[in-house]
Order: sequence, then C-alpha cells, then structure tokens
Amino acid sequence: MVQITEREQHVTLHRSASEDVALTGTIQIPGDKSISHRALMLGAIATGETTIRGLLLGEDPRSTAACFQACGANISPLNEDQVRIQGMGTGQLTEPEHVLNAGNSGTTMRLMLGILASQPEKFFTVTGDRSLRARPMDRVIKPLQSMGAQIWGRQGDRLAPLAIRGKRLQPIQYHSPVASAQVKSCILLAGLTAEGKTTVIEPAISRDHSERMLQAFGASLEVDPQQRSVTVTGPADLQGQTVVVPGDISSAAFWLIAGAIVPNSELVVKNVGVNPTRTGILDALQQMEADMQLENQRTVAGEPVADIRIRASQLQATQIAGDIVPRAIDEIPILAVAAVFAKGTTIIRDAAELRVKESDRLTAMAQQLNRMGAQVTELPDGLEITGGTPLQGTQLESYDDHRVAMSLAIAALNAAGTTTIGGARAASISYPHFLQTLQTIVAGGNSQS
Repeated sequence: MVQITEREQHVTLHRSASEDVALTGTIQIPGDKSISHRALMLGAIATGETTIRGLLLGEDPRSTAACFQACGANISPLNEDQVRIQGMGTGQLTEPEHVLNAGNSGTTMRLMLGILASQPEKFFTVTGDRSLRARPMDRVIKPLQSMGAQIWGRQGDRLAPLAIRGKRLQPIQYHSPVASAQVKSCILLAGLTAEGKTTVIEPAISRDHSERMLQAFGASLEVDPQQRSVTVTGPADLQGQTVVVPGDISSAAFWLIAGAIVPNSELVVKNVGVNPTRTGILDALQQMEADMQLENQRTVAGEPVADIRIRASQLQATQIAGDIVPRAIDEIPILAVAAVFAKGTTIIRDAAELRVKESDRLTAMAQQLNRMGAQVTELPDGLEITGGTPLQGTQLESYDDHRVAMSLAIAALNAAGTTTIGGARAASISYPHFLQTLQTIVAGGNSQS
C-alpha cells in the first residue's frame, strides 16, 4: 500500500517494502497545455468570437489569459466547459497600463513576443517569475529583431524583464538552429502582420499545433515536410473559431510510465491527443517493448485523439536520440524514470534543450534518481541510465519544476520506504489535479482530472 500526504510545498509517499502496489483504473487527463495557450492567443487576435472547450486550467494558461486580457481581449472566466473570447483583430491589441506577467510560462512569453512585437506603435513590458527571468529569450528575440522588432532586455537583450516597442515587421526566411515549436510559433505569429511570406526552416520537425490552429483560424499557410519548413503569408485576417482541446499527452506520459513499471498494473488513459509531432513518448515506449495499445482512435477538431491502455511489463533498454527527441522533449524526465526499471542501459542524447527549461532537467533527474539508488550518468546532452537497481525512498527536490516533481512521484511508487518531494505543488503549473489523481489510482479507482 502507498500512502500519500501533502504538507505545505512537500508531498510524501510511503510504501511498505513488503507490499506490492498495483495501479488500476481509468484516467481522464487535463487539456493539452500547448493547444490551450495557442487557442487563447489566436482567439485574442482574431476577429469575432472564439469558443474553447476543454481548456487546461493550469497556472500557465491562466498567465496567458491574464496577459491578453490586459491587452484588451475580452476573455470570459476560465473553465473546462467553455471559454469565450471576443478578439481584437491582428495588430489591434491595446497598450496595457501595467507590466505583463507570464508567470512560469516560457510558452506564454516566447509566443507572445511575436504578437506584441508586431503591434504598431504600442509599448509593452513583460516579465515572469524568477525561473522564467533566468531562461534565454534571445532565441526568439534575435529572429524578431531581424524582422525589425524593437526589444530590449537584461544581459544584452537575452533575459526578462523585456521592453517591446511594436512595429510593422518585415517578412524573413529563418533557419532555426534548434527544433523548437516555441521559436517557430513566435516567428509565424510575428509574420501574421508582415507584408509577404515569412518562413521558418527547422533541423527537425517540431510539434505542429500552431500550424494546425493558424490554418483553422484562416491564415494562409504552406507546410513542406520534406524541407521541414512552414510559411505564413501576411497580412492575415484571422476569424474566431470553436476549439476543442484534447487531453495532453505530456500529462498522459506519467500514467503510461506508471502503468508500465508498477507490477500488475493496468491503466486506461482517455482522450489523449496523439498528434504525430508529439508522440515520441509512444515511440520510445514501443522501443522499450511496453504492453500498450491505442484504442478508439478518432479526430477531434483537427487533432488525432485516442484512448491508451497500458499494462505492466518488463521494459527493455533503448536509445532515445535524433528526430524522436523534439517529439518527446517534455517527456524525457519521465522516460528517465522508465529507464531506471528497464533491463539494460538506456542512452538519451540530443536533449541539451532540457538544460534551459524550468530547471536543468538533465541535472535534476540525474541527481534525484541517484539519490534513490539508481545508476544515472549525466551526459552533456542527455543521460545514461542502467536499469534494475531497486530504489529506496529518500528526501528529494523538484527544483519547483512541474515535470521533475511529477516524474519523481512516479518513481517513488516503486521505491521502498518514505519519499518526500520538496516543491511538488509545482505540478499544478501543467496538471492541477495530479496529486489527487495519483491518490485515486493508487486506491484502484477511476479519476476525472
């Protein structure tokens, strides 16, 4: 039996060494965070009304909504059933009276910069929490400046707080040095008001939620998978739409790994978005020979969706590198947990991007899993993990990183003794009901998240 208790910012899981735990039940996961952000943003700059159903109610989308409300968009109170937005039109946001606060959300800040920089003659200041103020923004600021944007920030225009003087930008062709949906989306959003074609070319294909949604809202978009390029033609006149947000595969990943590694478990995760640019986690689990099936596959509002059944099995070590990494970048921490229980040595490479997330996720996962007795070696761009060593409960730290906190909680399910995770409440950033869901499935029930 596993006992879970919460106190202040700490969560404690206690498992008796002599007892096995089997996870069973059906889980409804919260809405996709990436799609929720984009629906709020495009709704705010479209003409007419946008309706969003299934919006994620985490802290990050709330930050996005608050920023665009401050810029004049009329956004109804946020709830999962329905959110209505009366948009302002592209290039028509109003100058806010106060500093915009993106909170902990890199997606909010980076994508919003592309929109704000293209609002002619408007002035904006943007900040975030301590973690976000330390994350590099030059990866979007530099291409925006090449379009004519005026953006200033700390450390040579690298870090927030940032000041933006909006202008009518010029179209560019940008070869991104990294496969990043945030970089790509920022530039495409900036190109909505530019006269002509703005193109982003990536070294590998990153998630394509922005492309799908921009097309749904009426933007003229050309996608060339062979060249790994996306082109938007501006100026664009977006029209309000109805958006149905599927469940977030990044949230589903925690339960997929939990079901795979905890003996005698069987879980069904419902309504999971399985966009092919996001399914690296599924490919990795297949490589690891997980007992997993996709059921009830369907299309909802232009996004592929499925229910996923996972059963406990002996995972096998694998290599996670190359093109799979951009499609699983947010899931690498929980895949590291899976590797701890796999037979053999798993190598994760090409994931240096994880060093500039809410925490240095490579260092965080290596240090914390090793504290539990795992065999993890940190690499410059990844991890080397030798599975099979039993884990022991101990005092852990999440570094206030939501994905680290949830990954460690799943690892603790298979650790004998007591595990306490500091800063575990950070899970609410992307998954408000994670701990309640964990308690429910440990008890063998169904969960509505």
